[in-house]
Amino acid sequence: MREQIKLSQLRSLIAVAEAGNFSEAGLRLGISQSAVSHAIASLEAEMGVVLFSRGRHGAHLTPVGERILHHAQNMMTSLEQMEREANLTRGLRGGDLRIGVFRSVATHVLPELLAQFRTRYPDVNVSIQEFRGDDSTEDALVKGSVDLGFICLPPTDEFECWELLRDEYIVLFPPTANVPEALDWEDFSRFPLILPTVDDYCFLLIHQHFEQLHQPLQAAYNIKEDSTIVSMVMRGLGITVMARLAAEPLPPDIQVRSLPVPLERVVRVAVLAEALHSPALYAFLDLLKTATYPTSLTHAMQLAPQK
Repeated sequence: MREQIKLSQLRSLIAVAEAGNFSEAGLRLGISQSAVSHAIASLEAEMGVVLFSRGRHGAHLTPVGERILHHAQNMMTSLEQMEREANLTRGLRGGDLRIGVFRSVATHVLPELLAQFRTRYPDVNVSIQEFRGDDSTEDALVKGSVDLGFICLPPTDEFECWELLRDEYIVLFPPTANVPEALDWEDFSRFPLILPTVDDYCFLLIHQHFEQLHQPLQAAYNIKEDSTIVSMVMRGLGITVMARLAAEPLPPDIQVRSLPVPLERVVRVAVLAEALHSPALYAFLDLLKTATYPTSLTHAMQLAPQK
């Protein structure tokens, strides 16, 4: 019996169930009402059951029709996935993918992703643009100069975003500092504080965190480059609060502590919402579901839109 069932019959079954009558289902499918009726009647005959109760108020699924509809929907979903895989393969014999990224992700996360992507799709040309801040990445997405961006800013309606990983903020102390394993806020007042520049998103996040906890935050130095901050801490010039991914690779003797109240940044992948995207972009998003990340990070593998 299963070999006799046609896709057109399954499409008609789903359309009638959704529309509630044969004429509307025909309009949705672009065929006549009689063609829909014939498809349903022949499907019922082949299966030996009644799928719809018909009357003046339309067509309604019978109990067995409800159960069969569920399987039909699953079959059509599987078919769509098969078609998508085929389309991806055809579309990925060439093409371009432009990625916007900030330094710490470019250093520690992206190379492994690109290596895996290149293995699967060697003919896709991938270009990378590094940006200093999230604003620059978002501007590039809006202007169309990149197809996909890694950002830390909260998602907006302008973009479709997926959470990639969570990056803990840690406190770095010089090798000779005498500090407990579990910090108290008073421990911060004993050392000069080295922070990013005030226009950096990480500075804003740290500032908001301290402010919400009613803790003073006075920087002795505001430094642009993460590596410079780490070097200054190593030389005993102060301490810093920094995202772990930005601090890596950590010098072996530097002391690492957790904040008294934890703080983390959420790294997201963003694309322009309601825009046409290439097969290469969708293939890269699919890769993220199975990719590996640094073990020091808590990462989210669920790529669900965050609107």
